Amino acid sequence: MGRLEGKVALISGAARGMGQAEAKLFAAEGAKVVICDVLDAEAQSLAKEIGSNALYQHLDVTREEEWAAAVEVTSNAFGRLDVLVNNAGIAESAPLAEMTLESYRRVTEVNQTGVFLGMRAVIEPMTVAGGGSILNISSIDGMIGMNNLMSYVASKWAVRGMTKAAAMELGPLGIRVNSIHPGFILTGMGVPEGVDASDIHALLDSHTARLAPMGRSGRPEEIAKLALFLASDESGYSTGSEFVADGGLTAGYPAPGTEVPGSGPSLS
Repeated sequence: MGRLEGKVALISGAARGMGQAEAKLFAAEGAKVVICDVLDAEAQSLAKEIGSNALYQHLDVTREEEWAAAVEVTSNAFGRLDVLVNNAGIAESAPLAEMTLESYRRVTEVNQTGVFLGMRAVIEPMTVAGGGSILNISSIDGMIGMNNLMSYVASKWAVRGMTKAAAMELGPLGIRVNSIHPGFILTGMGVPEGVDASDIHALLDSHTARLAPMGRSGRPEEIAKLALFLASDESGYSTGSEFVADGGLTAGYPAPGTEVPGSGPSLS
Protein backbone atom coordinates (compact mmCIF):
# COMPACT_ATOMS: atom_id res chain seq x y z
CA MET A 1 0.00 0.00 0.00
CA GLY A 2 1.39 3.39 -1.04
CA ARG A 3 2.01 6.23 1.36
CA LEU A 4 -0.63 8.36 -0.42
CA GLU A 5 -3.14 5.62 -1.11
CA GLY A 6 -6.64 7.06 -1.47
CA LYS A 7 -5.47 10.68 -1.63
CA VAL A 8 -5.96 13.16 -4.46
CA ALA A 9 -3.28 15.77 -5.14
CA LEU A 10 -3.28 18.89 -7.30
CA ILE A 11 0.19 20.13 -8.31
CA SER A 12 0.81 23.45 -10.04
CA GLY A 13 3.80 23.90 -12.32
CA ALA A 14 3.91 20.13 -12.69
CA ALA A 15 5.10 19.82 -16.29
CA ARG A 16 8.80 20.07 -15.46
CA GLY A 17 11.38 19.93 -12.71
CA MET A 18 10.28 19.44 -9.13
CA GLY A 19 6.58 19.47 -10.01
CA GLN A 20 7.07 16.66 -12.49
CA ALA A 21 9.08 14.64 -9.97
CA GLU A 22 6.36 15.17 -7.36
CA ALA A 23 3.62 14.08 -9.75
CA LYS A 24 5.43 10.86 -10.65
CA LEU A 25 6.28 9.99 -7.06
CA PHE A 26 2.84 10.81 -5.69
CA ALA A 27 1.19 8.62 -8.32
CA ALA A 28 3.65 5.80 -7.62
CA GLU A 29 2.66 6.04 -3.96
CA GLY A 30 -1.03 5.60 -4.73
CA ALA A 31 -2.35 9.14 -5.19
CA LYS A 32 -4.55 10.40 -7.97
CA VAL A 33 -2.72 13.41 -9.40
CA VAL A 34 -3.99 16.47 -11.26
CA ILE A 35 -1.10 17.92 -13.25
CA CYS A 36 -1.53 21.67 -13.68
CA ASP A 37 0.60 23.97 -15.82
CA VAL A 38 0.56 26.41 -18.72
CA LEU A 39 2.88 24.13 -20.71
CA ASP A 40 0.07 22.13 -22.24
CA ALA A 41 1.98 19.68 -24.45
CA GLU A 42 4.54 18.74 -21.81
CA ALA A 43 1.97 18.37 -19.05
CA GLN A 44 -0.36 16.30 -21.22
CA SER A 45 2.55 14.03 -22.10
CA LEU A 46 3.34 13.57 -18.40
CA ALA A 47 -0.27 12.72 -17.58
CA LYS A 48 -0.28 10.16 -20.38
CA GLU A 49 2.98 8.68 -19.08
CA ILE A 50 1.59 8.30 -15.55
CA GLY A 51 -1.64 6.77 -16.82
CA SER A 52 -5.08 6.46 -15.29
CA ASN A 53 -3.99 7.91 -11.95
CA ALA A 54 -3.34 11.32 -13.54
CA LEU A 55 -5.06 13.95 -15.60
CA TYR A 56 -3.99 17.34 -16.96
CA GLN A 57 -5.66 20.69 -16.39
CA HIS A 58 -4.42 23.97 -17.83
CA LEU A 59 -3.75 26.42 -15.00
CA ASP A 60 -2.41 29.95 -15.01
CA VAL A 61 -1.91 30.38 -11.27
CA THR A 62 -2.48 34.15 -11.47
CA ARG A 63 -6.09 33.72 -12.59
CA GLU A 64 -8.64 32.86 -9.91
CA GLU A 65 -11.18 31.53 -12.41
CA GLU A 66 -8.62 28.97 -13.58
CA TRP A 67 -8.02 27.88 -10.00
CA ALA A 68 -11.76 27.41 -9.58
CA ALA A 69 -11.86 25.33 -12.76
CA ALA A 70 -8.89 23.18 -11.67
CA VAL A 71 -10.49 22.43 -8.30
CA GLU A 72 -13.82 21.62 -9.96
CA VAL A 73 -12.17 19.27 -12.46
CA THR A 74 -10.30 17.56 -9.63
CA SER A 75 -13.42 17.03 -7.54
CA ASN A 76 -15.48 15.83 -10.50
CA ALA A 77 -12.82 13.40 -11.68
CA PHE A 78 -11.64 11.95 -8.38
CA GLY A 79 -14.32 12.89 -5.85
CA ARG A 80 -12.12 14.76 -3.38
CA LEU A 81 -9.00 16.90 -2.90
CA ASP A 82 -6.49 16.13 -0.15
CA VAL A 83 -3.18 17.67 -1.20
CA LEU A 84 -2.16 20.91 -2.89
CA VAL A 85 1.41 21.57 -3.98
CA ASN A 86 1.90 25.22 -4.90
CA ASN A 87 4.94 24.54 -7.06
CA ALA A 88 4.62 26.98 -9.98
CA GLY A 89 7.23 29.72 -9.98
CA ILE A 90 9.35 31.98 -12.15
CA ALA A 91 12.45 34.12 -11.68
CA GLU A 92 13.73 37.19 -13.50
CA SER A 93 17.18 38.52 -12.71
CA ALA A 94 18.27 42.16 -12.77
CA PRO A 95 20.04 44.62 -10.45
CA LEU A 96 17.59 46.50 -8.26
CA ALA A 97 18.38 49.80 -10.03
CA GLU A 98 17.49 48.22 -13.38
CA MET A 99 14.55 46.00 -12.45
CA THR A 100 11.33 47.19 -14.04
CA LEU A 101 8.04 47.40 -12.23
CA GLU A 102 6.55 45.13 -14.87
CA SER A 103 9.15 42.44 -14.19
CA TYR A 104 8.74 42.75 -10.43
CA ARG A 105 4.97 42.40 -10.68
CA ARG A 106 5.23 39.49 -13.11
CA VAL A 107 7.31 37.44 -10.69
CA THR A 108 5.31 38.28 -7.57
CA GLU A 109 2.03 37.60 -9.37
CA VAL A 110 3.08 34.03 -10.13
CA ASN A 111 5.10 33.22 -7.02
CA GLN A 112 3.09 35.04 -4.37
CA THR A 113 -0.41 35.80 -5.65
CA GLY A 114 -0.56 32.35 -7.24
CA VAL A 115 0.07 30.74 -3.85
CA PHE A 116 -2.61 32.89 -2.21
CA LEU A 117 -5.16 31.95 -4.87
CA GLY A 118 -4.27 28.28 -4.66
CA MET A 119 -4.59 28.06 -0.90
CA ARG A 120 -7.89 29.90 -0.94
CA ALA A 121 -9.29 27.72 -3.71
CA VAL A 122 -8.76 24.41 -1.89
CA ILE A 123 -10.18 25.31 1.53
CA GLU A 124 -13.72 24.17 0.74
CA PRO A 125 -12.92 20.79 -0.85
CA MET A 126 -10.31 19.98 1.79
CA THR A 127 -12.76 20.86 4.55
CA VAL A 128 -15.34 18.57 2.96
CA ALA A 129 -12.70 15.83 2.78
CA GLY A 130 -12.06 16.18 6.50
CA GLY A 131 -8.71 17.91 6.17
CA GLY A 132 -5.71 18.08 3.89
CA SER A 133 -2.13 19.16 3.35
CA ILE A 134 -0.95 22.27 1.52
CA LEU A 135 2.69 22.43 0.48
CA ASN A 136 4.04 25.82 -0.60
CA ILE A 137 7.33 25.67 -2.48
CA SER A 138 9.42 28.60 -1.31
CA SER A 139 13.23 28.65 -1.56
CA ILE A 140 16.32 29.30 0.52
CA ASP A 141 15.83 32.75 -1.04
CA GLY A 142 12.82 32.93 1.27
CA MET A 143 15.21 32.73 4.22
CA ILE A 144 18.24 34.72 3.03
CA GLY A 145 18.87 37.46 0.49
CA MET A 146 20.26 37.13 -3.03
CA ASN A 147 21.50 40.01 -5.13
CA ASN A 148 19.93 40.69 -8.53
CA LEU A 149 16.81 38.74 -7.53
CA MET A 150 14.73 41.29 -5.62
CA SER A 151 11.36 40.14 -6.96
CA TYR A 152 12.12 36.44 -6.50
CA VAL A 153 13.41 36.93 -2.95
CA ALA A 154 10.43 39.11 -2.04
CA SER A 155 7.98 36.54 -3.33
CA LYS A 156 9.65 33.59 -1.61
CA TRP A 157 9.84 35.40 1.75
CA ALA A 158 6.14 36.18 1.31
CA VAL A 159 5.35 32.51 0.73
CA ARG A 160 7.12 31.65 3.99
CA GLY A 161 4.98 34.11 5.96
CA MET A 162 1.77 33.26 4.14
CA THR A 163 2.33 29.61 5.01
CA LYS A 164 2.44 30.39 8.73
CA ALA A 165 -0.61 32.64 8.60
CA ALA A 166 -2.60 30.05 6.66
CA ALA A 167 -1.54 27.28 9.05
CA MET A 168 -2.98 29.25 11.96
CA GLU A 169 -6.28 29.86 10.18
CA LEU A 170 -6.74 26.43 8.63
CA GLY A 171 -5.49 24.21 11.45
CA PRO A 172 -8.92 24.02 13.11
CA LEU A 173 -10.28 22.69 9.80
CA GLY A 174 -7.76 19.87 9.76
CA ILE A 175 -5.74 21.47 6.97
CA ARG A 176 -1.97 21.54 7.45
CA VAL A 177 0.18 24.12 5.65
CA ASN A 178 3.97 23.88 5.36
CA SER A 179 6.66 25.42 3.19
CA ILE A 180 9.58 23.71 1.46
CA HIS A 181 12.79 25.68 0.94
CA PRO A 182 15.00 24.08 -1.72
CA GLY A 183 18.54 25.24 -2.34
CA PHE A 184 20.23 24.92 -5.71
CA ILE A 185 18.19 22.26 -7.50
CA LEU A 186 18.92 21.05 -11.01
CA THR A 187 15.75 22.01 -12.88
CA GLY A 188 15.00 24.00 -16.00
CA MET A 189 14.50 27.27 -14.12
CA GLY A 190 17.15 29.79 -15.04
CA VAL A 191 18.27 27.90 -18.15
CA PRO A 192 17.99 30.24 -21.16
CA GLU A 193 16.02 28.97 -24.13
CA GLY A 194 18.26 27.25 -26.63
CA VAL A 195 20.99 26.54 -24.06
CA ASP A 196 21.86 22.95 -23.14
CA ALA A 197 20.62 22.46 -19.57
CA SER A 198 23.38 19.94 -18.85
CA ASP A 199 26.01 22.64 -19.38
CA ILE A 200 24.27 24.98 -16.93
CA HIS A 201 23.80 22.16 -14.43
CA ALA A 202 27.48 21.22 -14.58
CA LEU A 203 28.41 24.81 -13.77
CA LEU A 204 25.87 24.94 -10.95
CA ASP A 205 27.14 21.70 -9.45
CA SER A 206 30.68 23.05 -9.51
CA HIS A 207 29.52 26.32 -7.96
CA THR A 208 27.49 24.61 -5.22
CA ALA A 209 30.37 22.27 -4.40
CA ARG A 210 32.30 25.28 -3.10
CA LEU A 211 29.43 26.50 -0.92
CA ALA A 212 27.35 23.62 0.41
CA PRO A 213 28.71 21.12 2.96
CA MET A 214 27.27 18.27 0.91
CA GLY A 215 29.28 19.46 -2.07
CA ARG A 216 26.65 19.25 -4.78
CA SER A 217 23.35 20.59 -6.04
CA GLY A 218 20.07 18.84 -5.31
CA ARG A 219 17.91 16.78 -7.64
CA PRO A 220 14.17 17.27 -8.17
CA GLU A 221 13.52 13.75 -6.90
CA GLU A 222 15.02 14.66 -3.53
CA ILE A 223 12.58 17.53 -3.10
CA ALA A 224 9.74 15.27 -4.24
CA LYS A 225 10.54 12.82 -1.44
CA LEU A 226 10.31 15.62 1.12
CA ALA A 227 7.01 16.71 -0.44
CA LEU A 228 5.77 13.12 -0.21
CA PHE A 229 6.40 13.10 3.54
CA LEU A 230 4.52 16.37 4.02
CA ALA A 231 1.65 15.26 1.80
CA SER A 232 1.28 11.99 3.72
CA ASP A 233 -0.22 11.33 7.14
CA GLU A 234 3.30 10.64 8.40
CA SER A 235 3.70 14.41 8.93
CA GLY A 236 0.36 14.70 10.68
CA TYR A 237 1.64 16.94 13.50
CA SER A 238 3.61 19.32 11.26
CA THR A 239 2.07 22.61 10.22
CA GLY A 240 3.23 26.19 9.86
CA SER A 241 6.79 24.96 9.49
CA GLU A 242 9.57 25.41 6.97
CA PHE A 243 11.48 22.41 5.70
CA VAL A 244 14.87 23.21 4.21
CA ALA A 245 16.60 20.97 1.66
CA ASP A 246 19.75 22.78 0.53
CA GLY A 247 22.68 20.48 1.18
CA GLY A 248 23.56 22.60 4.20
CA LEU A 249 24.01 25.78 2.18
CA THR A 250 22.29 27.99 4.76
CA ALA A 251 23.83 26.22 7.77
CA GLY A 252 26.56 28.82 8.14
CA TYR A 253 28.94 31.23 6.47
CA PRO A 254 31.30 29.90 3.79
CA ALA A 255 34.95 29.59 4.74
CA PRO A 256 37.17 32.65 4.13
CA GLY A 257 38.12 32.85 0.49
CA THR A 258 35.14 30.79 -0.66
CA GLU A 259 33.27 32.22 -3.60
CA VAL A 260 29.99 33.83 -2.63
CA PRO A 261 26.95 33.46 -4.90
CA GLY A 262 26.61 36.31 -7.34
CA SER A 263 23.40 36.49 -9.28
CA GLY A 264 20.87 34.35 -11.03
CA PRO A 265 17.95 32.25 -9.82
CA SER A 266 18.36 29.44 -7.37
CA LEU A 267 16.99 26.95 -9.90
CA SER A 268 14.50 25.79 -7.32
